[in-house]
Amino acid sequence: MTLKTGAGARVPPFLVMDVISAANALAASPAAANRRVIRMEVGQPGQGAPEGVRHAVAAAMAGTDPLGYTEALGLPGLRRRIAAHYADWYGLDLPAARVAVTAGASGGFPLAFLAAFEPGDTIALAAPCYPPYLNIMTALGLRPLLLPATEETGFQPTVAMIAALDPQPDGLLIASPANPTGVMLHPDELAALARHCHANGIRLISDEIYHGLTYGKPAATAAAFSPSAIVINSFSKYFSMTGWRVGWMVLPEELVRPVECLAQNMFICAPHVAQRAAEAAFDCHAELSARRDAYARSRALLLDALPRAGMTKLSPADGAFYIYADIAATGQDSAAFCRAMLHDLHIAATPGHDFDTARGGDFVRFSYCADEADIAEAARRLTESPPGR
Repeated sequence: MTLKTGAGARVPPFLVMDVISAANALAASPAAANRRVIRMEVGQPGQGAPEGVRHAVAAAMAGTDPLGYTEALGLPGLRRRIAAHYADWYGLDLPAARVAVTAGASGGFPLAFLAAFEPGDTIALAAPCYPPYLNIMTALGLRPLLLPATEETGFQPTVAMIAALDPQPDGLLIASPANPTGVMLHPDELAALARHCHANGIRLISDEIYHGLTYGKPAATAAAFSPSAIVINSFSKYFSMTGWRVGWMVLPEELVRPVECLAQNMFICAPHVAQRAAEAAFDCHAELSARRDAYARSRALLLDALPRAGMTKLSPADGAFYIYADIAATGQDSAAFCRAMLHDLHIAATPGHDFDTARGGDFVRFSYCADEADIAEAARRLTESPPGR
């Protein structure tokens, strides 16, 4: 007898994991003895949690608190710190009651989708995009609708794109700064999208996990422009706490209780010790700002080196720690390009197929959040022996 499987069993893989495996194998081989493998395939900060976070966790572990379950929406103190963060960064008076602490941003997306939509609903989003968006939607019975965003629109959706859809979608998912492009919506563009969605009954979900990592201009939050928007953020990127698995949502008032009930049943709570760590992270901005400055220097190195290596069409890279490079002129598919670059230059990067199944063969994503010296070495290798030639 053959037993049935669910829709979740048919979710495709996250292809960057294959790149990680290949880079790990090369790094462990004799070939890497005299030429280290430079890791530019993953969006994971090269440094761990800031020092103040580690001290706070050590103190918590040495204390008498058993660090058991918290409330499903998170520790009250952490929710208050997150609300204060919105006042500090955006000048926004946000009630802590609208904040939900989650098991990373990844834990926030299914909560948002389940609370705001019904199976069969359509959620529009621009391609290229972070692949788990599509996979989580599909697993939950939602229908992703990919928008034809191009370099001309900064790979971001526009109000005109949304208004032209018939029927109108049930939701719109945006990311600013975005993965894989690093492109950021101008505050006026974000405001226009948020207001259009609110006026037309379209639920806006804004992925803001790269806020704090911008170069030249700060990011705006959708929470400032729409009372019905859902904002998802994380301690993984700016705060360098990827493995701690703690993030947050800013919710419309009518979704707070539904999300709380879902979280109670699906996750119980985010890890208690990670929540304590996250509270301390808000006191570490000096260290974190220094790390952002290092990313900015690495970004500048790559924006200079990649064109000299033949990759002249690059995303603006306003924020995050990615550059999305057009390699169509090489005549190679991005998967083959990345395999050759790993073999020949010992540089690991991610083919665009992960982010855009239609056009990703023409693009490669370079992540520059590794050690600054590694990025400088990568820039040297790329310019001395340009890949794809």
